[in-house]
Amino acid sequence: MRYRPQHLVEYGALRGVAALLHALPYRAALAVAWGFAAIAFHLVRFRRRETARRIREVFGDTISDREVRRIAWLSLRNMAFNIVEMMRAPRIDRAWIDRHIPTFRDHIGKVQELIAEHGGAVIAVPHMGNWDLAGWACHRYGIQMFSIAGKQKNPLVNAWINRLRESGMTVLERGSGTLRQIIKLLRGGNVLAILPDVRVYTPDLQVPFLGSTANVGRGMAMFAITARVPIIPAILRREGWGCHGFDHLPAIFPDPTLSKEEDARRITEAVLANVDAAIRQAPEQWLWYNKRWVLTPVRGVAPTAPSTPDENERNANHDPSQ
Repeated sequence: MRYRPQHLVEYGALRGVAALLHALPYRAALAVAWGFAAIAFHLVRFRRRETARRIREVFGDTISDREVRRIAWLSLRNMAFNIVEMMRAPRIDRAWIDRHIPTFRDHIGKVQELIAEHGGAVIAVPHMGNWDLAGWACHRYGIQMFSIAGKQKNPLVNAWINRLRESGMTVLERGSGTLRQIIKLLRGGNVLAILPDVRVYTPDLQVPFLGSTANVGRGMAMFAITARVPIIPAILRREGWGCHGFDHLPAIFPDPTLSKEEDARRITEAVLANVDAAIRQAPEQWLWYNKRWVLTPVRGVAPTAPSTPDENERNANHDPSQ
């Protein structure tokens, strides 16, 4: 395959940054990321203003301008720290998890029991803290994890990022046959890591979220309903520079007495209610810089008919920053 010069330049620059962050001690790499985040925060003003607008949309006048700025800064800093940890993913082992996520062992046993009892699960991890790290940590503790990813425009970058992610889980690229793979893996005792707080472009489930209405995909719920496995909401929080906290919330089970449409709505609303509460408790942990603002209205009327399998696959929540 022949690559465009732009692809080669982008890939080379990223690999260079990755080599630097990989070579430095962990906290030194975080310090470099902090510096880049600080420069971006002060120079890229239009992104900062848009982020402040989003925070105001959710919290109104209940918080001060200073608090809005603090939330916006810590959210950006967290994103920079996440990049460091992603690029160092192959070095994250169980000892690292125990040292940097000290509460993980207190929770993972119950998660493993749920998975063993029900033969698989969906773990719903919102864009809080380092959401990718939650999946890697589960994998390091013996849970067979997989996720769904969209393709980067740059094929070199796409392949490289997937290799990094595959150090902690299997990555399925969206496409023909993905739905069948997902159901087969879930029924085989594997665990799907999915992002529930993602706006989809076409009308789907309109659910209450952050004081407004979010248009989100029903894929997360439909996967669980079809495979007959529970959804486990989980939150990973960044606590300082090199430490994280982990919580899992009560599992949400499919209800066979409801129609698939009714159950998908019930499950999705329950998961997003948990995410809403977590964001309000620690708003600086959430990714306010997401390309798709989750509360942006979608043109058209929300459908009343259930999604087709292809639509479920297309609306499966993946990281939109890809």
